[in-house]
Amino acid sequence: MSYELGMQAFNLEMPDIVPRTEYAYQLAFGLLKAVTGINVDKDSDGDTKFDAVTAFERAWDISLFWATKIGSGVFGSKRTTMGHSGFEEGYKDYVDNKHQAFTNLEEIYNLDFDETYGRIDKKATADMLYEDFLQRSRRHPTGVNTSGIYVTCISGMLEILGWDMLLLAAGEDSKRFGEFAIRYSKWISQYFQALAQSDIPVCMIHDDMVWSSGPFIAPSWYDKYVFPYVKKNISYLKEAGKKVLFTCDGGYDLFVDRFVDMGVDALIFEPLTDLKYICERYGKTHSIIGNVDTRIIMRGSREDIENEVKRCMDLGKPCPGYMLAIGNQISPGSSVENLLYYNEVYEKLKRR
Repeated sequence: MSYELGMQAFNLEMPDIVPRTEYAYQLAFGLLKAVTGINVDKDSDGDTKFDAVTAFERAWDISLFWATKIGSGVFGSKRTTMGHSGFEEGYKDYVDNKHQAFTNLEEIYNLDFDETYGRIDKKATADMLYEDFLQRSRRHPTGVNTSGIYVTCISGMLEILGWDMLLLAAGEDSKRFGEFAIRYSKWISQYFQALAQSDIPVCMIHDDMVWSSGPFIAPSWYDKYVFPYVKKNISYLKEAGKKVLFTCDGGYDLFVDRFVDMGVDALIFEPLTDLKYICERYGKTHSIIGNVDTRIIMRGSREDIENEVKRCMDLGKPCPGYMLAIGNQISPGSSVENLLYYNEVYEKLKRR
């Protein structure tokens, strides 16, 4: 049922039930235990965690499993590590290790991506991507699985440079940094072409192009140095008949129309981006995924939670490709009681 609902949404076939996805439930051990009855926590073995996660996916009818394969690993050791704040329960993901891969602006402006990061065998990469996709599909068979690229453009340059050098390079010489961005897009293109050659039907493309307040460089810079080249890379996927789902965190109201122009089939976004505008302008032509505010689910009253789900459902139900989700994800520390009530409201409102 979950898979069928998801594909109906991606094909704009207006399923009778509004499908849903969720993110980071794999780390919400209290929720997993409450929903499945499996005694699981952060210290449980891998098999117990897997059993709890897959039982939860069935119980909550998760229609989409968000995943990409091409990420920071493609840069090897020549990348910046900025550390990582504690997010998971017990802060097991806290990382204090910091390393700046590039400290010289001239080295950045003149970086040869092929020489530094190499070229790939596209056929071998396509086969690897598809095999990984098949493995995940076997482990999570009830919904739509994806694979794709996390480091599309801005997110890739951020992995290489880190925020300090990225902003410095952009601020010191926006033209030369723009040329750096073009070279990056041309280099990462080989991965888009490999993904296009694979038999993966639904592709996830991710790029965090903005902050919570919107673009952090002038929009005209993106228009010249980013969007035309991302659009070209996405065209390889579209020409191969793929469904292309695009995820960007932050507030991207200013870029909604530009993202659609890139050729994507679905927009995935946080509550910082205006669901109403997207539904009104693209609700009949694109799949739309989001955008219940995790802050309300985490801290709100039952009335707040019901109003938030109703807001999204009222806007999304007229759109054939709408899919509900908490954005940006289920936050650690969220009240299990609130999450269970959120699900009650979804169950009450899910039918069109």
